[in-house]
Amino acid sequence: MSQRRDWTDPQCPVARAADLIGDRWSLLIVRDAFDGARRFTEFQRNLGMARNILSDRLRTLVDSGILASVPNATGTRAEYRLTARGRDLFAVIVSLRQWAERNAFPDAEPHSTLIDDATGQVVPMVRVLDRDGAMLDSAATHVERVPSGS
Repeated sequence: MSQRRDWTDPQCPVARAADLIGDRWSLLIVRDAFDGARRFTEFQRNLGMARNILSDRLRTLVDSGILASVPNATGTRAEYRLTARGRDLFAVIVSLRQWAERNAFPDAEPHSTLIDDATGQVVPMVRVLDRDGAMLDSAATHVERVPSGS
């Protein structure tokens, strides 16, 4: 996947993020990495995607600093590990999952849900909070440009 250079708004962080991880396969690879997939064969088995597409997406995620390609214990094959930059996507993946749980499944349709290992309970909804802990919505926010060099 070649990196786009013609964003609608090149200063928009959402456009940049969409360019890096916005396609279906990249998001699912990141999801599977959070779920413990490490090897090419694991990603391919889990996702059922063509080898050439998987190779391309893994390369793009490595080049973007979201995954790191590291030798496995025997040094014969690469493993793909989330970097700090990749681990920063956890809240994004959880938010997408929770949105889909509420909005993408008809009533009573079976689906998976994320469970907190420590409590055995469903992970609480991801919310955007202000500095005092009150919930924020889009009506209470606005976008400002950050000067270069900031």
